[in-house]
Amino acid sequence: MKIISIQPESAETGKDRLGAVVEGVEAAGLGMPDFISVHFGVEQNVSELQSFMTRAFPDAALHGGSSCLGVMSNHARQPLDGEGLGALAIFDPYGSYGTSAQSFDVSPDVAAQQAALNALEMAGRAGEVPDMVWLTVTAGNEEAVLKGLRSMFGDDLPVYGGTAADNDISGQWSLFGPGGACHNGVVVSVMFPSGGMSSSYNSGYAPLVEQGTVTRVEGRRLIEIDGQPAAAVYHQWTEGRVPMAGDTPLSVLAEATFWPLGRVTHEVAGVPFHLLAHPAIAHPDGSLEMFADLDEGDQLWQMHGSAQSLVSRASRVTSFARGNLEAEPAGALVVFCGGCMLAIQDRMHEVKAGIDESLEGVPWLGIFTFGEQGQLPKGPSRHGNLMISCTVFGH
Repeated sequence: MKIISIQPESAETGKDRLGAVVEGVEAAGLGMPDFISVHFGVEQNVSELQSFMTRAFPDAALHGGSSCLGVMSNHARQPLDGEGLGALAIFDPYGSYGTSAQSFDVSPDVAAQQAALNALEMAGRAGEVPDMVWLTVTAGNEEAVLKGLRSMFGDDLPVYGGTAADNDISGQWSLFGPGGACHNGVVVSVMFPSGGMSSSYNSGYAPLVEQGTVTRVEGRRLIEIDGQPAAAVYHQWTEGRVPMAGDTPLSVLAEATFWPLGRVTHEVAGVPFHLLAHPAIAHPDGSLEMFADLDEGDQLWQMHGSAQSLVSRASRVTSFARGNLEAEPAGALVVFCGGCMLAIQDRMHEVKAGIDESLEGVPWLGIFTFGEQGQLPKGPSRHGNLMISCTVFGH
């Protein structure tokens, strides 16, 4: 297995950037990639991008998804201006890869299952369980997509990836597969790499003493905690750092980035693992709109992070994934929450440097998402917010 990453210079125009991806693959001298994941800022035209990449790599498992403001990689850091793109290409003649995108013209769980079936067919592995699924999905449907995949493959399937993002949560995100592009759907890549892989999924936030129980919720709208209006409880827990709404709904996304809510999913060596949910909008009726599903009876903890904790977690998570790989690393995919990136944008050079060091110079591509999917230690794959993951491939 060989892996390369490509991140064109920001000074290049849109078409020049696309050409630079092709030139980078050709310069590797390894022929057609078996799998290529392309991620991009929303200033890129997704239909043109998908069409260009399909013509350039007709036999590859082609996976695409938009990323908040751009991407990061092992290459020289480029401005996060919404115009950048990057690609990670895998050359693995002894492995198997397949990709398919499906729009949500049907229910998200059914769309995910159909995409997985098509991807397995492309990989020549129909009826088998992949070693991993690499996932891109549009916001609001993540749990349903994971449910559909679990019903097909079981709870042990590792699913890693992220929710397609734009620059400002205005719904301009998009994704694509070999068959086309869409703005509301899912792209599933099934992966059977020949060299093995190792993944890690974590948050970098710590629990505080405040906790309560979800007593009323409707989908992603948290209405009550311990029988009280959720926004008022949250406002109290954060000591007023996250405001409440007045007469109109109020976005609290930025303020809540360092103050998410956490649910304990399990313990590892006696240490609780918290899956995060990011409050997005405070409503005048006292409810909170979340970026993840909650259930009545869920126990919530007030979580807290800092700029330093978000910077340092990247190297910690990538080091963990690298350390558990039973082979030499060939390359990696990193998923970094877009909200966290925006909160520490002036320190992303430190994040990149930490990842470079922990991955020991191998090619890698990092994307900025509006939700992160990953497998919990000794548990199923889940959807969370403000998370980070890393998958390292070996050779």
